[in-house]
Amino acid sequence: MTALSVLDLSPITQGSTASQSLANSLDLARHTERLGYKRYWLAEHHNMPGIASAATSVVIAHVAGGTKSIRVGAGGIMLPNHAPLVIAEQFGTLAALFPGRIDLGLGRAPGTDMLTARALRRNLESADNFPQDVVELMGYFQPVEEGRRIRAVPGEGQTVPVWILGSSLYGAQLAALLGLPYAFASHFAPAELDHALEVYRTRFQPSAQLNKPYVMLGLNVSAAPTDAEAKLLFSSLQQAFVNLRSGRPGQLPPPVENYDRDLDPMAKTMLAQALSCAVVGSPETVRQGIDAFIGRTGADELMVTAQIFDHAARVRSYEILADVHKSMSKAA
Repeated sequence: MTALSVLDLSPITQGSTASQSLANSLDLARHTERLGYKRYWLAEHHNMPGIASAATSVVIAHVAGGTKSIRVGAGGIMLPNHAPLVIAEQFGTLAALFPGRIDLGLGRAPGTDMLTARALRRNLESADNFPQDVVELMGYFQPVEEGRRIRAVPGEGQTVPVWILGSSLYGAQLAALLGLPYAFASHFAPAELDHALEVYRTRFQPSAQLNKPYVMLGLNVSAAPTDAEAKLLFSSLQQAFVNLRSGRPGQLPPPVENYDRDLDPMAKTMLAQALSCAVVGSPETVRQGIDAFIGRTGADELMVTAQIFDHAARVRSYEILADVHKSMSKAA
């Protein structure tokens, strides 16, 4: 049965604080660990008033330190923002602190707007060097060799699984070429999903890390006791997406009844396209949606994200999904 994992953007809700958001992330990680989720990833975003995981490596340490067994990682680190050596040292340190539990997902987007990218001192042409930077970074995790002049300490000799993240054919091609697992951002950019899966699977070349293709797909899930309640919870993400695409990023807003009823046609179309990979509803609706999505894509793993305003409702959503998953596993 397809494994379940968590993608947490550590949302800062309206009227709340980053401190509360980070406390909620740890609480959710502990719950999902008990529920049997495989891994818990956090994402690098900058200049986003509604996201608290900008210092991603630090938040990973916070979550890993408060849990016991769940894998914790980055979904992902935007590598062009950083020197490969620095990321190797950071994740080598995390692997030394939490052996066998750390994942490193790598993306090539800036994770922000161009003005903020410049504030990060990012070379805007550095994305062109992404493949070379990935290879360089992976090299720092290799066992120490005689004569090596630049070493990642901690880092060298550490087992840190590297993933390629993407929302286009570029990442699919690179992951296939390097023989790495591939995570596709279908939870917000699903347009190239089917084509990217085909490219990755048909061009995959086995590597020391992986002998056959392995795909993890992002999926929005808003689960509640009833379809109506789940739809209400989902409206927070819909509002946040409209605000972001309108150039007004902000904190995660509270849910609104019938939010999409009065939206203008352009906004409705945008939401229908961007959030088409979403399962919203009661346990039975969620079961049907999950089954259909796995049947369509053949995903090896689902990375579920839930941008839900009320923390207790967000935890409950993951509980409902876990129950649905267990029943599906038994049936299988």
